Amino acid sequence: MNVRLHLEDGTSFAAQAVTDIVSAGGEIVFNTSMTGYQEICTDPSYTGQMVVMTYPHIGNVGVNEEDVESNRPWVSALITRSYHGTPSNWRSTEALHTYLAKNKIPLLTGVDTRRLVRHLRDKGAMRAVILHDTASSAEIQKAFSTVPNMNGQDLATQVSCKEPYEWAEPLYENRTQPKAPATHHIVVIDFGAKYNILRHLVSRGCKVTVVPSTTTAAQIADLKPDGIMLSNGPGDPAAVTHAPALIQQLMGKYPMFGICLGHQLLALSLGATTYKLKFGHRGANQPVKNLVTGKVTITSQNHGFAVDPKTLPKDCIETEINLNDNTNQGFRHTTLPIIAVQYHPEASPGPHDANYWFDEFMRLVHAQTH
Repeated sequence: MNVRLHLEDGTSFAAQAVTDIVSAGGEIVFNTSMTGYQEICTDPSYTGQMVVMTYPHIGNVGVNEEDVESNRPWVSALITRSYHGTPSNWRSTEALHTYLAKNKIPLLTGVDTRRLVRHLRDKGAMRAVILHDTASSAEIQKAFSTVPNMNGQDLATQVSCKEPYEWAEPLYENRTQPKAPATHHIVVIDFGAKYNILRHLVSRGCKVTVVPSTTTAAQIADLKPDGIMLSNGPGDPAAVTHAPALIQQLMGKYPMFGICLGHQLLALSLGATTYKLKFGHRGANQPVKNLVTGKVTITSQNHGFAVDPKTLPKDCIETEINLNDNTNQGFRHTTLPIIAVQYHPEASPGPHDANYWFDEFMRLVHAQTH
C-alpha cells in the first residue's frame, strides 16, 4: 500500500507499507547499525520513536524468540530502504513484518533513507506521522496534533514493569554452563531495562531482582541488595521527576551503576542538568574515549539527551566522551561507589568493547560487601 511519511517541517517521503498498519506518529530518529534490527525494535528506549535504519537491506534474517530485549517491540514504526520479507537464517522463527504487524507497528519500505537521514542530520530529530498517500492537509494536521514533543515526556514510568520479578537467564554463550550459586544480589530499577543488562549481571554470578521505577527506598532496602543498577529507558530524563528523590535516598548505602537514562538520572540526582541533542546518538559504531586510560572503545548507543558535564558537582569526574561531538559519555563519584555511562556496555546489538563496566561495577559491589 502506498503511504507518505510526513515530517513536521513540511517535508514528506513516499513509501510502501509492508504491514496492514498504515498510520503512526512519533519522533523520527535514525540508527546506523548494520545488524540487530530485532534488538532495536524491542528496546524500550525507542518508545515514542519511529526508527530509520541507515543500512539499506533489512529483514533477511527474520526474527527469533531469543534475540529480544524486552517482551514486545516498542518502536512506533520501522522505516527501511529495502525490506526483505523471506528470511533465510537457521534461527529465524518468523518474518519481521508479521512480528511487527501482530504488535500493530508499521513497517515501511521503498523510502529514500539516504535523503531522509541527511535531512535529519541537518535539521535534527523531529515529530513525524505516517498516513495513506491521499491524506488531506486537514488529516495530516490532525495526526500531528496527537504526537507530543519528546521534551517533557516521562515515558520511563510507562514502560517500567508493574510488579517486581526475578531474572535468571544468563548471556547466550553461558546458557549451557552449570549455574553457580549467586554471590551478590543486585536490584535493577526498571526505567525500560534491556534484557541483556540483566543477562550480564546473571552471568557474573548475581541474583537479579527487577523492580518498578516507582518502588520506594524502603521497599528496596527490604530486598537487602548488594548493589543498585539504574537501567536505560525512553523519554526526557528531566521529566522522570520522582526518580532523583529515590536515588538520593539510596546514594552512599549501596554501590550504584547507571546506564543511559540511568546515567542521566544519576547526574540529575547529583545536581547536574541534561539537554536534548540535535539528532542523538543511535548505532553500534560510536567511538568513545576513556579520559582516565586514554583508550578508545567502539560502543552501542541510543539516546537523544545528554548530561552537561560542566554542571556535575566537584566530587564527580567526567570519565568518557564521544569522539564524534565530545559530549559526555560517563562519570564517577570520587567518594561514593557510583559509576555511570551514557552508552550501552551490554550492547545487543553492537560490539562488546565496553562490557568491562559490568566487571567494574562488580568490583565496587565486592568491595562494599567485604
